[in-house]
Amino acid sequence: MASKPPKGDPVQDAPQVTEAQHAAAGLPAIGHTLRVAQKQMGVRRTALTLLRVNQKDGFDCPGCAWPEPEHRHTAEFCENGAKAVAEEATLRRVTPDFFAAHPVTDLAIRSGYWLGQQGRLTHPMYLAEGADHYEPVPWERALDIVAEELTALDSPDEALFYTSGRTSNEAAFLYQLFARELGTNNLPDCSNMCHESSGSALTETLGVGKGSVLLEDLHKADLIIVAGQNPGTNHPRMLSALEQAKRGGAKIITVNPLPEAGLERFKNPQTPQGMLKGTALTDLFLQIRIGGDQALFRLLNKLILETQGAVDEDFVREHTHGYEDFVAAARAADWDETLTATGLDRTRIEEALRMVLASRRTVVCWAMGLTQHKHAVPTIREVVNFLLLRGNIGRPGAGVCPVRGHSNVQGDRTMGIFERPAPAFLDALEKEFGFAPPRHHGLDVVRAIRALRDGKAKVFFAMGGNFVAASPDTDVTEAAMRRARLTVHVSTKLNRSHAVTGARALILPTLGRTERDVQGGGERFVTVEDSMGMVHASRGRLDPASPHLLSEPAIVCRLARRVLGPKSATPWEEFEKDYASVRDRIARVVPGFEDFNARVAQPGGFTLPHAPRDERRFPTATGKANFTAAPVEYPRLPAGRLLLQTLRSHDQYNTTIYGLDDRYRGIRNGRRVVLVNPDDARELGLADGSYTDLVSEWTDGVERRAPGFRVVHYPTAPGCAAAYYPETNVLVPLDATADTSNTPASKSVVVRLEQSTTD
Repeated sequence: MASKPPKGDPVQDAPQVTEAQHAAAGLPAIGHTLRVAQKQMGVRRTALTLLRVNQKDGFDCPGCAWPEPEHRHTAEFCENGAKAVAEEATLRRVTPDFFAAHPVTDLAIRSGYWLGQQGRLTHPMYLAEGADHYEPVPWERALDIVAEELTALDSPDEALFYTSGRTSNEAAFLYQLFARELGTNNLPDCSNMCHESSGSALTETLGVGKGSVLLEDLHKADLIIVAGQNPGTNHPRMLSALEQAKRGGAKIITVNPLPEAGLERFKNPQTPQGMLKGTALTDLFLQIRIGGDQALFRLLNKLILETQGAVDEDFVREHTHGYEDFVAAARAADWDETLTATGLDRTRIEEALRMVLASRRTVVCWAMGLTQHKHAVPTIREVVNFLLLRGNIGRPGAGVCPVRGHSNVQGDRTMGIFERPAPAFLDALEKEFGFAPPRHHGLDVVRAIRALRDGKAKVFFAMGGNFVAASPDTDVTEAAMRRARLTVHVSTKLNRSHAVTGARALILPTLGRTERDVQGGGERFVTVEDSMGMVHASRGRLDPASPHLLSEPAIVCRLARRVLGPKSATPWEEFEKDYASVRDRIARVVPGFEDFNARVAQPGGFTLPHAPRDERRFPTATGKANFTAAPVEYPRLPAGRLLLQTLRSHDQYNTTIYGLDDRYRGIRNGRRVVLVNPDDARELGLADGSYTDLVSEWTDGVERRAPGFRVVHYPTAPGCAAAYYPETNVLVPLDATADTSNTPASKSVVVRLEQSTTD
């Protein structure tokens, strides 16, 4: 950040810092929501749009995957959901004139915030080899370019088909079908970077790689443990569920290296009392050292085993496997090692144990604070051990609750967006569509970047998302993308990935969730699956941002017809015109979607089956829920170093930057900040307000530097620090990943802080 931003691009490295807040939502959230929405959409459009968010006859909010309650408020959205909707329904437009005025070299030095604020894309745009300006191109020619490159490949495995989690079920199913008819399982997706560790651990232990609770289970719980998650910023509507659970008598334990305003007190903007007073949510705050969660749950498991009558012996005997090995490992847990790993004191852990033992129905919720470590998979397996011990799987008010981010990231995986598909899924595809899908495993995100870097992948096609900004090892990722022959991005808005291109590049503008989708002479709807396995319809109502937009299903179907030609027996033209015909095929391929069209027509949709939750049946290799035993791991911290976690600001959703404030943490008008415990800062000689470079240290010996961060004295766990991504993705090597899941280890980065080298 030594160079000044281009004219008109807000400075992001000179933030103002005030006191952090201790309550979330309330009147300030309402005011901020309305200001942002009206700035983007205007008054009338704001009212028409927000009142349809998450309604049974409306559209699914693109902001997160939190489920909707049966009885919905008129304003069934949160502040950040409203920001997401406003950015999609904005009146701002990125036209061919914009691209004529801004060469790619200019776009490449713009901030992600500036790029996103320019508005909706209106035309297909093409960057020819050697050119520095995108130019408008007809849809027919754009798709022909993609087809030319795909058909010229030496192998289908030289193509990569990425997707983000906002893609609908129908588009995702068609997308994977096209890729597999082409002959590849290269279907990396955003789950690879976020919740892959959850899926890996849950599939092994419970047989289903999804959460086992429904929304009503949270309301019935006696104890909810929220670990490695910040609902106040990332899933604000979850706070309403926690508030209802508290009204029902539930206790809440928060496990996090940072105090989070939303988990301290929630001022519910939907009720007068909530706005004025609010509800204190957390009963016990365990301010854990980054990466110490496995050690904490292992010790709790030991203490449960040592407590007479605490183990649900009938459940363990009838429904589990591997108990003896687990018990041997748990009994070896050591208090001193646990206190070192967690940074907690003994009395806090003993208080947590008392709350655990007093609860018959316990839910554990988590997000990327648990999933993005080298030892993430064993950590989540230890959480499962913790729940199995007291029979908290398949019991109302209890279970595992991995809270997903994108609004259909779970649905994409259900529809087959996965580089390692189950044989049964491929068998069903073959039977239904009459072709032989590839059986070898494809590439996940990290392996896809390596393939581009090494010249083994030539075409990169992204259905949504901002792959370049979301991926680790920024310099390596960008260099890898530039080696591609063609990069293609199906997008609603401009982002960093459009400025980091292959030899040729295309931007294909698509409909958003808020917009009407007219196909085959009638309006169509799509479906999504939320974080708890509920499937429901989503119907946009706004006029499209441009007459030149195509829906995601239409883009896939038209491309498939060009690439596969008459050899494909799949009715791509029919699928483009009528999404109901796609759902009929999904019903015959994907278990749980039988009679799809009729069931999704019911208001609120339907719930997918979940054998562990519904029947206490566990479709694992052993036929039972599996206890596991793994060595306790946690990051070791050399002297003079800090352990950094990357996180979102409150004005952010993944790589989409809504604004430059992190209101709850007291950060305004800037993003290049590093939050450091005051005692650590004093020991390292870092004054509040000074500037530092973050330098990560890994075993590969390569120095990775993120320069020019303002030091903010903040009550983080001792030895720990925090900074926003994607600015800090540069610090995470491509090969620093979680064992088994291969998810980037972005939550435990050893850094040293050096005097800033910026101007």
